[in-house]
Amino acid sequence: MTDPPDRRLLLVHAHPDDESINNGATMAKYAAEGALVTLVTCTLGEEGEVIPPGLAHLAPDREDTLGPYRIGELAAAMRELGVTDHRFLGGPGRYRDSGMMGVEQNARPDCFWRAPLDEAAELLMEVIREVRPQVLVTYDPNGGYGHPDHIQAHRVAMRAAELAAADDRPELGRPHTVARIYWNCVQRSAIEAGFARLREAGRDIPFPGIAGADDVPGVVDDSEVAVIIDGGDRHFAAKTAAMRAHASQIAVDGPFFALSNDLGQPLFGAEHYRLADASAPPGGPADDLFAGMVIP
Repeated sequence: MTDPPDRRLLLVHAHPDDESINNGATMAKYAAEGALVTLVTCTLGEEGEVIPPGLAHLAPDREDTLGPYRIGELAAAMRELGVTDHRFLGGPGRYRDSGMMGVEQNARPDCFWRAPLDEAAELLMEVIREVRPQVLVTYDPNGGYGHPDHIQAHRVAMRAAELAAADDRPELGRPHTVARIYWNCVQRSAIEAGFARLREAGRDIPFPGIAGADDVPGVVDDSEVAVIIDGGDRHFAAKTAAMRAHASQIAVDGPFFALSNDLGQPLFGAEHYRLADASAPPGGPADDLFAGMVIP
């Protein structure tokens, strides 16, 4: 890259929409501040459950055209967040959505869950060596909630960071060490407060039911949170718009949203991260993913 921005952030996600739900405000904030925000999405999300009846024909058991449709949704979401550098791992459709854990789609030879780890990690390593991010964001070892593609995205991201730093494969770029790796999480006190607001709203909730904290991936004790990014009104609005762009998968109403289970959840403008090495800064969470980092 020629004269890249000083701050460079790479996010690795399994499917379109994961980035907006988990990191939308963060991505919008850093993009607006001039940082390079790069998103790598590992599949097209072909096995997603379609919410709007008018799009039901896209489903994998009908036309099986949901993946290409979600490429457009993701592009629209990136426009809302101001993110211009987005790639699919190995190109669009290189790896197929594996479906939920234990389903027959896990056995498809082209699914992401079955991808050889180093093969997929080398594809991501090339991106890391090109972009040279100081910060990488992905899932925890359980993928937040046990989805095989989320688990595989974690494995691929962590392995790619190792490979990128090694002094070999010069044909795949100059070695680069990622200074800091974060895993997505949700602060327990924040999720409890969010669901309290949902319950208070009562009948004003446009969804048949309300989810619970156990339905939210990656909830951790407050002490494990290393960084909280508060997007403020502007970036919360961008995140909300990005989530709306993923209309095949997400229903958004005001400060709440629901997935295909039709259970309302709070929509957060503040997003939480824990360090991959399980450390947390003394004195409480930082407010910057690059906090304390010396950037030339």
